[in-house]
Amino acid sequence: MDILHQFSPAVVQVAEIAVLVLLLLLILWRSGCVRYIPNDRLGVLEKLWSMRGSVENGFIALNGEAGFQPKVVRGGLHFFMPFQYALHRANLVTIPQGQIGYVFARDGKPLPPTQTLASNVEADDFQDVRDFLTKGGQKGPQRKILREGTYAINLAQFIVLTAQSTYAINLNAAEEKLFSDMSLLIAERRGFEPVIIDNASDMIGIVTVHDGPALAEGEIIAPTVANDPADPHFHNNFQDPERFLAAGGYRGRQLQVLADGSYFINRIFATVELVNKTVIQVGTVGVVVSYTGRRGTDLSGQSYRHGELVDIGERGVWSTPLLPGKYAFNTYAGNIVIVPTTNFVLKWTKEQFGEHRLDENLSEVSLITRDAFEPVLPLSVVVHIDYMKAPLVVQRFGDIKRLVEQTLDPMVSAYFKNIAQTKTLIQLLQERSEIQSKSGEEMREKFAGYNLELQEVLIGTPRANNGQNSIEQILMQLRERQIAVEKVETYKLQEAAAIQERTLREKEALAEQQAKITTSALTIEISENEGKAQLARTRQQAETIQVTARAEAERVRLSGQGEADRIKTVALADAERIKATGFADAEKVRAVGLAEAEATEKKVAAFGGPDYQLHSQVLMRFAEAIENGRLPLVPQFQVGNAGEKGSANGLVEMMLSMLIADRAGQQHASPQQVAPTDPK
Repeated sequence: MDILHQFSPAVVQVAEIAVLVLLLLLILWRSGCVRYIPNDRLGVLEKLWSMRGSVENGFIALNGEAGFQPKVVRGGLHFFMPFQYALHRANLVTIPQGQIGYVFARDGKPLPPTQTLASNVEADDFQDVRDFLTKGGQKGPQRKILREGTYAINLAQFIVLTAQSTYAINLNAAEEKLFSDMSLLIAERRGFEPVIIDNASDMIGIVTVHDGPALAEGEIIAPTVANDPADPHFHNNFQDPERFLAAGGYRGRQLQVLADGSYFINRIFATVELVNKTVIQVGTVGVVVSYTGRRGTDLSGQSYRHGELVDIGERGVWSTPLLPGKYAFNTYAGNIVIVPTTNFVLKWTKEQFGEHRLDENLSEVSLITRDAFEPVLPLSVVVHIDYMKAPLVVQRFGDIKRLVEQTLDPMVSAYFKNIAQTKTLIQLLQERSEIQSKSGEEMREKFAGYNLELQEVLIGTPRANNGQNSIEQILMQLRERQIAVEKVETYKLQEAAAIQERTLREKEALAEQQAKITTSALTIEISENEGKAQLARTRQQAETIQVTARAEAERVRLSGQGEADRIKTVALADAERIKATGFADAEKVRAVGLAEAEATEKKVAAFGGPDYQLHSQVLMRFAEAIENGRLPLVPQFQVGNAGEKGSANGLVEMMLSMLIADRAGQQHASPQQVAPTDPK
């Protein structure tokens, strides 16, 4: 007060008024008659008291009763009756781009027992609570969802769940846990974002609806409804639950699937399971076994009593298979049995199996031969299935693997067991080709009875079971026997090769000499031709000489005749002269000869007579021959008659003996009586 007295009365009065105003404003604020709301928020009014009393039914006071009011208060300064309203400020509901918001109504008509979600056929405006309730809106989770955007929603009436937060006011602990669990469930179903099926992933979506009437007894798949855009109830792939149900849709797994695209589906109303598309590879067909559809007429014919075949879309085995390609097939509505249409191999071998793994449970066939051996036989069978007969095979056996294991395996095993009992082990080994050919022919008809085409049977080499070596011993003996046979054949071939080589060498030598023979023949022919030419030339020369000689002879004759006449005349004259002269000369020669003869006779007599003279001349000629021929005086080889003692040993000794005998005057002695001279 001392401080106030220091100011003038006017100032004091102003201060008092200001204090009164502040007190008044504080009272007004505290009384709730003035409220300010930012433009990015809203206010939910709760009437604390009313002359109309409290709400008797429901949660929202539609008629001015005490309780939560249906209309919200937007941004700005607002004035209310003091102490009558409580203002609950809340954020605007914001749904981000590409996300989904789920709405729960606290007030409205209760849901019937057969209904899971609240219908929004009439009451679909969540921003007008009064309109929602007056049009018969139902409480609980709503079928309609909120797409991206900002909404001014009365959060006392509605609770909105988004991926980021839960929009609501005055949540108690029980409600908070309930909506937290609900938010987790939606998140597990990825319900806050649309269903996106990418073409590159080769996936389809199988939809399960959780609302609507149940399926009829015996049905497991809900049929497709209102899938045509021209249909007034077209629900656009389950994105409009009200139209789906209005078109007669059922709850449960749906036959219709979602293909590539984005779908904003209430994940409380329907869940989506992504599965792979059905791919039928080249070389196979798909036989459809449908679990749903109308009852069809059997198309298999009266002769086929293993089951029924139906048209596409009907329940049962479809008579027409699916050809290679990709199909958006609902695998819960049926089964596709893949049947190979190319040749496939079934291997009765435990360690090996084919590409389709149809024979992974097959093993070698155990045999007992006629001679009590127990080998196992590996074999392979090449099979083909006509693609138009594939449904018959599936209808009869269920699938190809069951056909292999329950029918083909025992049939083939029994066949080869029967064959083995008629053969010894050696025959089984050596007659494999014949057995293989015969088995193919006989088993082809049996396979045809199962709508199969047997292409070929391939038999392997029988081998012993584990722990047995008897077959190996037999094989070893066969190998040794074959080696011996091969050695014999080798020796025969080597012998034939040697003979052939000798013949070859003779041929080669003959070929080498043939050139010389040919050359000689050619030389002879050339010489013969040259001789003929020379003969021709000689004949020509001879004829020339003859002609020349005749001419010359005629000339000489004529000349000689003339000369002869001349000589004749001269000769007659000379003859007379010579005659006279000859007589004179003759007389002279005669006289000389007589004188020489007499002298010679005297000489001969002096030297031993005429025989000695003859021997002397012979020895002289013989000595001249030895000297000119350079012959040894004593021969290297001696020829003679040794049968008689004292016989002559050679011509030389004989002649020497004769010479000595003549010298001794023994002219009449025999040569055998003369002693041989010493060759030394």
